[in-house]
Amino acid sequence: MLYRIACVAALLAGPAVWAEIPADYKLIFEDDFSSKSTDHWEMTDPKAWEISEVEGNAVLELKRGSRYEPAVRSPKSIAWLKGVEAGSFVLEATGTQTGREYGHRDLCFFFGRQDASHFYYVHLATKADDHANSTFLVNGEPRVSIAQERTDGTDWTTGPHKIRIVRDAESGSIEVYFDDMDKPVMKTVDKTFVNGAFGLGSFDDVGQFDDVKIWAPEAPKE
Repeated sequence: MLYRIACVAALLAGPAVWAEIPADYKLIFEDDFSSKSTDHWEMTDPKAWEISEVEGNAVLELKRGSRYEPAVRSPKSIAWLKGVEAGSFVLEATGTQTGREYGHRDLCFFFGRQDASHFYYVHLATKADDHANSTFLVNGEPRVSIAQERTDGTDWTTGPHKIRIVRDAESGSIEVYFDDMDKPVMKTVDKTFVNGAFGLGSFDDVGQFDDVKIWAPEAPKE
């Protein structure tokens, strides 16, 4: 089922697809927040989020750190997408980091969610270390970096930026793209979770999100 949040006019005027989508994939979700609604999102702290206007454009904005303490060490500020799950997928969004500059300045993108303590997330931060700028697995214990390849850091000094995550559930491949849709900034392989829900957010920073789209393989025709 395709959840269409934006009005038809906004969709027609929206940004072009940034890179080729596999022919057997279909759009299963999109939200440009022009409806000014967050009904399809469940926040760990609803008071930390709002729909904001940036140069006449609506964005989902994380305004402050969330008053939420996860059971295991993992991001605190998350907007979980309701009712949409996938195994293999392509996720695209724009993100703008609006916080101060420091090593762990970040935005996060979540997928494969089973519950509040079991999911994957991509942490795009200024400098890479054991706890930043990597792909992470949360599996009932504090998050663990699982990236096999990654850059030394992510430049958030300008924005917004284009983010793309490509997941192949069969092989376990996870690729992450930042602005350059031809060369991934992170790559790994992991099969812990083969299906799950999606989310947007930050470990403990602030930022803005827009133009969220998710494609997934079409179900075989019976």
